[in-house]
Amino acid sequence: MIIGIVSVYVIMMIGLVTYDSSKEKISEESEVVVIGDVIIPTKASRPGCDETDRCYIPSVITIDSENQVTWINEDSAFHSVTSGFYGEPSDLFDSGYLDPYESFTFNFDEKGTYDYFCTLHPWMKGQVLVE
Repeated sequence: MIIGIVSVYVIMMIGLVTYDSSKEKISEESEVVVIGDVIIPTKASRPGCDETDRCYIPSVITIDSENQVTWINEDSAFHSVTSGFYGEPSDLFDSGYLDPYESFTFNFDEKGTYDYFCTLHPWMKGQVLVE
């Protein structure tokens, strides 16, 4: 009987230790969820999203000065968010290649109209209006 009680106690202790360590593992593996202002949707890497104005959603965003915009790539392909026009970047901002589900954030300090595009897909373009 004593062996049975000790065995149950040992099993319970092993269960508690395993439970606590798995809880720590979950919190260590948790990722930060980024909320995007502009989404690069699935299939934006294919020509045609420009015909329905869905390469960047929304393709035109209006913000107040001193605010930022965050773009999130929800496509399975690489994309970029680069200021200017295709073939004529303005060098104000450039995300570099964004892997699927990566994000890029830029702070707009001055009022104005800021055009941007994807360096990999010339049909993809958008605009930030800063008031």
